[in-house]
Amino acid sequence: MATTYAPHFIPSETTSSTSTPIKMAQDELKKIAAYKAVEFIKSGMVVGLGTGSTAKHAVDRIGELIQQGVLTDIVGIPTSKKTHEQALSVHIPLSDLDTHPVVDLAIDGADEVDPDLNLVKGRGGSLLREKMIEFASKEFVVIVDETKLVDYIGGSGLAMPVEVVPFCWKFTAHKLELLFKESGCVAKLRICPETGDPFVTDNSNYTIDLFFKKSIGDLKAAGDAILRLPGVVEHGMFIDMATAVIVAGDGGVTVKNKER
Repeated sequence: MATTYAPHFIPSETTSSTSTPIKMAQDELKKIAAYKAVEFIKSGMVVGLGTGSTAKHAVDRIGELIQQGVLTDIVGIPTSKKTHEQALSVHIPLSDLDTHPVVDLAIDGADEVDPDLNLVKGRGGSLLREKMIEFASKEFVVIVDETKLVDYIGGSGLAMPVEVVPFCWKFTAHKLELLFKESGCVAKLRICPETGDPFVTDNSNYTIDLFFKKSIGDLKAAGDAILRLPGVVEHGMFIDMATAVIVAGDGGVTVKNKER
């Protein structure tokens, strides 16, 4: 079931005359989607705080509502070191899964969303903590723009990340390629463009990005096969986890709810 909301302008505190209208429109749509997601939050909730450009708007909005007294007794659980720093800067009280093993609601972005609301996440490098927190959430609200909608997982032609231990990562990458040979899989170690060194996750692991030429078929079977490989920590497919997806586009914001 999907509900569409017409776009409306949310004033920004700062604007730049050099910004292109298209970029401003996209950012405002992201902000509208993020604000819509925050409407799901009620006082007293434990909230998973996502990572990324759209989730950043949601974190800022939560902090703003706390300062206004609209939201009270909120506890945030950040999905990355970067979000941890941001949340502290806007005065959101923070905790962790050890203290709060059940999360009421998580809000985060995604890199791909298929018609069944399965996701690819982790191109920003935070997939393990994101999955741990969002798996523990009663409700998981995802925010994307319409370019993230795909016919099947991997359909964008962009990376499906897999977090791996650094030890013998080439061995693990080769095994991942063989696993999805029929889908034309190519496995690449993620590199930091600034240094040329391997990208290191918040958990001191590496990321192998998988690129597919066609569908990998049964996602649960594929995910299980990935996790059976020694050296793999976690994969970036979030299967049957999203309860709602908020999609920002030129026509407004659409809320897609998971059918139960």
